[in-house]
Amino acid sequence: MNFPFGQTRTRVAARHALIAPDGHVKSNLPGVTGAASVVLINPAMGANFTQTLLTFDADGRLELPGTGIETAGYVETGGASVMIGRERAMCEAGGFFFVPAGEAWSIAAPQAGTRVTLFQKRFVPLPGLPAPSPLIGHAADIEGQAFLGDPDARLQVLLPDVPGFDLAMNIFTYQSGATLPFVETHIMEHGLLMLSGQGVYRLEDSWYPVAAGDVIWMAPYCPQWFVAMGKQPASYLYYKDVNRAAI
Repeated sequence: MNFPFGQTRTRVAARHALIAPDGHVKSNLPGVTGAASVVLINPAMGANFTQTLLTFDADGRLELPGTGIETAGYVETGGASVMIGRERAMCEAGGFFFVPAGEAWSIAAPQAGTRVTLFQKRFVPLPGLPAPSPLIGHAADIEGQAFLGDPDARLQVLLPDVPGFDLAMNIFTYQSGATLPFVETHIMEHGLLMLSGQGVYRLEDSWYPVAAGDVIWMAPYCPQWFVAMGKQPASYLYYKDVNRAAI
């Protein structure tokens, strides 16, 4: 969709942002070839993580060494081969993966147009617990749970909900008219990708119409609330930091 005369739905505030697809600008990223790379959220805007969208050509590839950065990834469309250390698997649309800090990894042999969202942060180890292991799975294998007892708002927890992980990646699906049950205000920071449908997201005291392809950043303690609207269910993928609150 084109917005004439300098218009856009994108809004960037001090503690939240809505990034609409009409404003995407490509970046060249180390280790990525044959792909359009769009950095949507990162510390330059005040976030403590990075959210990146990669759209691969048929000959595209990502190859990164092991560092102190961990990665959670989700294949939105298409498919590709994901290798983490010695573990390799094909990830089709709906596939997801987790790359622990210190593991070399790659994405290869993508279908043309494959779209992958990456959430990346520096790993914070927890004394006495082993570091997380590599993981490759598919969202279709994760049963959605009724959120706080509401069967019209279902949550799929993609990564293990255990103390060793310091990040989470989930999918939230709402039937039309379903909402978050209250305005949430919490320590966790969010990065979010609308996967399908549409609705309205409240961020602090602003209300934003959102649809598939939109990205949202929420700083810690940013009040947030969502209602799904339209004839189809609405679904979004989101990141949050977990299990490491400082005292």
